[in-house]
Amino acid sequence: MEVKKTTKADLNKRTVLFLQIGLILVLLMAYFVVQWRSYEKAEIVQDQSLNGPVDELEIPITILPTPPPPKLPVAPDEIKLIPDDEDKEEDLIKSSEIDTEPIVNVDAIKEVRKDDEIETVPFILIEDVPIFPGCENLSNNTERKDCMSEKITKFINKEFNVELGSQLGLKGINKINVMFKIDTNGDIIDVLTRAPHPKLEQEAQRVIQALPKMKPGKQRGNPVIVQYAIPIIFKVQD
Repeated sequence: MEVKKTTKADLNKRTVLFLQIGLILVLLMAYFVVQWRSYEKAEIVQDQSLNGPVDELEIPITILPTPPPPKLPVAPDEIKLIPDDEDKEEDLIKSSEIDTEPIVNVDAIKEVRKDDEIETVPFILIEDVPIFPGCENLSNNTERKDCMSEKITKFINKEFNVELGSQLGLKGINKINVMFKIDTNGDIIDVLTRAPHPKLEQEAQRVIQALPKMKPGKQRGNPVIVQYAIPIIFKVQD
C-alpha cells in the first residue's frame, strides 16, 4: 500500500518551524531592547556646578580719601616752665630754637682711664691684693689675701638670707657660684651669679654688691681690676 504525504502533515511541521523562528526573533528583539536601555542608563552626566565656569564677582572699587597733610606745630612765642620745687627759679624760654652745643665745664673735666685699657688680674695672681676694711695692718700679701677671704665669707654668712631656700621649696645642699670684680676705685662691679633658682641668684647679687669699699689692688705698682670668685653653699634642713 503506498504512503502518501498529506497537506495537513506539512502544515504541522511548518507551524512548528515558524513558531521556533518567531521565538528566536522575539528573543533577539528583546536582547536588543535590553542593550539599548543599558546604554541609556550608562550615560555619564557631568556636574556643571563643579567644572563649569565660575561667575565673576564684581567688587566695587572703594577710593579712600587722601588724608589732609598734618598741621605743623606753631612754635609758641614764650614757654613758661613750672618747676616742682617752689625754691627753684622759674626758667623762661623766649625762643623755640635749641642750642645744640653742649655746655662744658672745663674745671670739671678729669682724665678718665677706660676699663678696656686697665688690666684685669685674677685674685690668686695679684701682687698687691685689694685691702678689705680691717686688714690694713697686716704686713704681707699672703696675710691680706687670707684676711680678705675670711672677711668676705663672714659678710656673706651674716647678710645672706638662708631661709630663702626653704621658702622656695629647695632641699638638701644648694650651691651658688659667684664671680665679681673689684675695680681701680675699690668698688664692686660685674657681679655674675649662677644658682638652681633665680631668686637665689638675685639674693647672692644683692649681698655681693653690699660689700664695703676696698683699697684697690695693684700689679707692678699700677692699679688694676681684680677678679674674685667664691661659692656660696648652704643646706636646707628638712
